[in-house]
Amino acid sequence: MALHVMEEANRCLGCKNPRCQQGCPIHTNIPEVIRLLKAGKLNDAGWMLFENNPLTTVCSLVCNHEGQCEGHCVRGIKGAPVHFSVIENYISTTYANQMVKGPAPSNGRKAAVIGAGPSGITIAIILARYGYKVTIFDSKDKIGGVMRYGIPDFRLPDSVLDDLAYRHLELKGIQFRPNTYIGTALTIDDLFRDGYQSVFVGAGLWKPRKLNIRGESLGHVSYAINYLASPSAFHLGERVMVIGTGNSAMDCARTAVRHGAAHVTCVNRSDKITASEYESSYAKLEGVEFLMNKITLEIREDGVVLSDSEVNEEGKRVSIPGTERLYPCDSVIIAVSQGAESNLVSSTRGIDTNRGLLTVDEDGRTSRPGVFAAGDAVNGARTVVEAVANGKRVAEAMHEYMQTLPMPVDTDYPDVPVADAMEASAQAEQVL
Repeated sequence: MALHVMEEANRCLGCKNPRCQQGCPIHTNIPEVIRLLKAGKLNDAGWMLFENNPLTTVCSLVCNHEGQCEGHCVRGIKGAPVHFSVIENYISTTYANQMVKGPAPSNGRKAAVIGAGPSGITIAIILARYGYKVTIFDSKDKIGGVMRYGIPDFRLPDSVLDDLAYRHLELKGIQFRPNTYIGTALTIDDLFRDGYQSVFVGAGLWKPRKLNIRGESLGHVSYAINYLASPSAFHLGERVMVIGTGNSAMDCARTAVRHGAAHVTCVNRSDKITASEYESSYAKLEGVEFLMNKITLEIREDGVVLSDSEVNEEGKRVSIPGTERLYPCDSVIIAVSQGAESNLVSSTRGIDTNRGLLTVDEDGRTSRPGVFAAGDAVNGARTVVEAVANGKRVAEAMHEYMQTLPMPVDTDYPDVPVADAMEASAQAEQVL
């Protein structure tokens, strides 16, 4: 591995105008990272990666490198680009073991983060670096959000996220409150009442988008976001049809193959696969087939009714009458994107929305002072690295906002004495 990494590093031209850096959504200083590695300064290179991108170990595995850093590499014009993903993964995973520094000195302020996805984790880490006491609330039992529950383990192992939780959260003093859905028992108003001076909303998109066709509620039908969260809970059979050809659909198809499906087919309305070429090429390599220019009309117990499609005079893709046909299958996975849950927003006063997504300015400020948002809850489904980029910008805005506020007092009852633990315990035993 090290030899392969150095071979790739030595291929870097060290361009004065690095197109690779321009192609990276968070503008990682790729030439400098590679220069440090080649100079034997691996820890310095690792520090640079993590300072710029707290989720660098994750992004090295799941980023769309072909369309970002590697896709902009000068060497890729006439040949193979420098595969920075391999270099980044080696440096970040090796350097991660050196990250044992404890929490920064407290600045006496608290911030709340709703959602342990990529944007929420990024914001929590940056605020912790400034000395804020940060608590992350999430409806799931572990951190990661879509990274853990929406990306298959063969692409992003849970161990990477577990190590991230230890290195970045536990060692930095960031508290994680699992299985806690803000918007039901607890609300954003409760968070402000309890002394959090700023709240970040990064709840993600967990509401599947429906096809709104007959048969969608049948027992052999599931939605991508539900299937990927726990694929072993589903018994798909030998023939699986995936409606959709995005990256999530590729994840579903490839996961189904790994769970015993013998024939997996992805269906798309148009003639273009919407997933990245990298992801779709792996799906094809693993035997996934594609049906293009097909509109899903109905789901039946024994299969799916599809028709051919065409673009009409108004530019809309419509079904061609007389081309309806039943395509047999044992199970169906609907992978046509997700939407935002509404409980959190509906339970909070003063936050504007647009089609279920939170309305924010360029720095993530919502219409309610002190409440910020970013990630999928604002922009719809996006990539991990885009969520990190947005999170970095919003974290700085939250920091600036909280620095304008007066220092909080510890409690509304400062004169209440601290009870003696032994005495309280003895009194409790007498009562019992």
